[in-house]
Amino acid sequence: MADAKTEPAPAAAVTAAAEDQQQQKTVVVVGVDDSDHSYYALEWTVRNVAAGMAGAADLVVVHAKPSPSSVVNFGGPGAGEAMRYVEADLRKMAEAVVDRARRVCIANSVHALIEVIEGEPRYVLCNAAEKHHADLLVVGSHGYGAIKRAFLGSVSDYCAHHTHCSVVIVKKPKSKC
Repeated sequence: MADAKTEPAPAAAVTAAAEDQQQQKTVVVVGVDDSDHSYYALEWTVRNVAAGMAGAADLVVVHAKPSPSSVVNFGGPGAGEAMRYVEADLRKMAEAVVDRARRVCIANSVHALIEVIEGEPRYVLCNAAEKHHADLLVVGSHGYGAIKRAFLGSVSDYCAHHTHCSVVIVKKPKSKC
């Protein structure tokens, strides 16, 4: 019996196969901030979506860092110095959020792309879902009542109505005391 020889696949075929595999992967974007609700949503996603898909999903963790001007809105003497302090504080907070998100992913043996994007969370998350061609956007629910939601707005509600992909809103269970 003669040995069958296989020729190496042409580069174009290899590239097409890699692109096909990339297109078949599910892309999941998860929004995180410094709240326990968002980390619960990340943990839920890692346990129920990313880890369960064993390499068939790309996880993108997104933190929307507020701009200093959205936190400090005044002028006059000392405003520039106050802005530098606010910027440094926001940067430290973003680093802490990213560090905690990274630890959640590592603890669950899940690789994730982690991004920090300056802006309003509702817009940042919808734009990230579009940019990464997400199949799923996961956000945590802060559990605000109707009145608080009316005044503060709901990031999850906005995302559910304005993004092109499916949205999962993860609620952290209330502790049973």
